[in-house]
Amino acid sequence: MRRTAGKLADGREIIYFDDSAEAPPRVAVDTRDLPETQPMSEVRLDPLTREWVAMAAHRQTRTYKPPADLCPLCPSTPGRPTEVPEADYDVVVFENRFPSLAQNVPDVPSTVDGEPLFARAPGRGRCEVVCFTSDHNKSFGELSESRVRTVVDAWADRVTYLSTLPGVEQVFPFENRGEEIGVTLSHPHGQIYAYPFVTPRTERMLSAALDYFAEHGRPLFGDVLEAELRAGARVIEESPHWVAFVPAAARWPVEVVLAPRRQVPDIAALSSVERDDFAALYLSVLHRLDALYDRPLPYIAAWHQAPVHAGRDEMWLHLQVFSVLRTKDKLKYLAGSESGEAVWINDVTPEQIAERLRGTHN
Repeated sequence: MRRTAGKLADGREIIYFDDSAEAPPRVAVDTRDLPETQPMSEVRLDPLTREWVAMAAHRQTRTYKPPADLCPLCPSTPGRPTEVPEADYDVVVFENRFPSLAQNVPDVPSTVDGEPLFARAPGRGRCEVVCFTSDHNKSFGELSESRVRTVVDAWADRVTYLSTLPGVEQVFPFENRGEEIGVTLSHPHGQIYAYPFVTPRTERMLSAALDYFAEHGRPLFGDVLEAELRAGARVIEESPHWVAFVPAAARWPVEVVLAPRRQVPDIAALSSVERDDFAALYLSVLHRLDALYDRPLPYIAAWHQAPVHAGRDEMWLHLQVFSVLRTKDKLKYLAGSESGEAVWINDVTPEQIAERLRGTHN
């Protein structure tokens, strides 16, 4: 893989990750006349739940479902410059033009309305876009193994760098795919958020891992993985270094976890052979997911990693892939129980969905 960094017209960073050193040099210049970005993000603490909420009103003007010929993530063409100045690319990462979190946000008062109960802070972090291919009509599942390997290396590069930024406490790579998920740009891409706090889900997982280790002296996720392998009923696929399974308490009608057999805190800690192995297994799982309803499955793929400054020895990296599609043409809506009380109700058992996924053709 070859890495080339540059700047866009408004000063944002852009980084090309090429599959090989034989790719053309990345020297194209962004010719757009763009004003420097000035995000106004802030975060506020909900005193009732102790959860941070990001406020980013400037995102209301972000690009929304443009036609394919106006896609800002496609390569630039003569007379139509985009977010990517080059005429072609393999994988590219750049700072989001409409970020929820950014390094250059202004300071804000430490409270809302001067009330100590309502804590407030600048939304200081970073949001990046990761384009997996220059081909607008492809999906992640249609990439080659070598391209997926480049994507993994790009993720690892960004996790390493973003973890060094001032104030960043957690790095979260993810992909949203499909209109049903809420995707506003159909070009195959993902994002990376660098948060100025530890997210609620990670806090809960870390607390559970710490309690379990204190009682048993073993990593919680490792014992979960061993239990899933012993049971076998929910395992979708195995490879030398990874396991794909439907969790025993799956919340979503379609949900698969991909986990390395070795405990590592984040993507950057994966070995070269583990990255190779993941590329092959993940593509196989994505093919199964698309075959489930014989249509492209809308999904969210979320990387759960250890926070930057906590839980490095307790957390276990894993990828959670889930979908809101409960049948070929019916969505699962988060209604009263899920949205109001975070108590999930699944209309299918994990064993049923695992059996169906094992039966799909690769």
